[in-house]
Amino acid sequence: MAKVELKNITKIYDKKKVIDNISLTINDKEFLVLIGSSGCGKSTILRMIAGLEDITEGEIFIDETCVNNVHPKDRDIAFVFQNYALYPHMSVFENIAFPLKMRKINKKEIKQKVEEAAETLDLTEFLQRKPKQLSGGQRQRVALGRAIVRNPKVFLMDEPLSNLDAKLRIQMRAEIKKLHQKLQTTFIYVTHDQTEALTMGDRIAVIDKGIIQQVDTPYNTYNNPSNTFVGGFLGSPSMNFIPSDIINDEISINNSSFKLNPLQAEKLKNKKSVLLGIRAESLNDENANFQFKVNTEISEMLGNEQIIYAKANGSDIAALMPISFKSEKEITFQINTNNIIFFDYETKTRI
Repeated sequence: MAKVELKNITKIYDKKKVIDNISLTINDKEFLVLIGSSGCGKSTILRMIAGLEDITEGEIFIDETCVNNVHPKDRDIAFVFQNYALYPHMSVFENIAFPLKMRKINKKEIKQKVEEAAETLDLTEFLQRKPKQLSGGQRQRVALGRAIVRNPKVFLMDEPLSNLDAKLRIQMRAEIKKLHQKLQTTFIYVTHDQTEALTMGDRIAVIDKGIIQQVDTPYNTYNNPSNTFVGGFLGSPSMNFIPSDIINDEISINNSSFKLNPLQAEKLKNKKSVLLGIRAESLNDENANFQFKVNTEISEMLGNEQIIYAKANGSDIAALMPISFKSEKEITFQINTNNIIFFDYETKTRI
């Protein structure tokens, strides 16, 4: 088991800085998720930890040892790829056993370790099959099994569920989380899927353009975003950002006004304008102390919920409402103003 530390890591490709001075500590036995949009640098970070990418500047430590100049095979990590990377001509048993054979482990121990991994991953009955005879979820479990038998200090996973359909992704999310709990090993998991991040991670590191925007628990990252990027990236629909002027400690939304409480007024003193961060599900708050009217633009049905799209102070907003809510041309949203998150109008950081 191991702690992983990134200290002032920078990566430059063709004079372009794709990772910009990142420092991050992943604790022993932690499940940390790196999340961000395509091209943000999250997979590059993972590959640098694995030793598959050179580091332009900075240091990486695994279990208190600097591994900048340590060969990937000597870092005691296991990498699970997006495309499974299985050998098509080998059986499931042979695929799982491959890293052990490369280490010249004796046949009896290999058999024991492969069978233990297969039992853990519910693959025992498939050990003699070839990868082409398996479903996508089974293939991904084989890739996990090949990582497990090595008993590494750190598991690195690069979008391992992105090739699976929605139902299989849900199933595999639970299986990987249970696997982490059973193995008690450090997991570093890359995804662009916010649901994976929020349901699987002990902590989430949100990355944008090679810079870490926030590292925190899923709850805090969702409910207390450090800036509008984090607030907008997490959540479906994403957080609403409503611009408003502050006049005599009052804020207006669509011509309805509310008074700032003393704590809010202190935070926002000397501010003339602000962005109000309001989650879609918070526009139908049973503990509301403020309401404002909107004209409905469109609504989408989602089984037992619906998303209603409208405008507030000229900006697009979305509300998550129960299916029983009657969507008419003009409706009223209800919010608790104590739950509004305020962002600086210029810098977009939380106030």
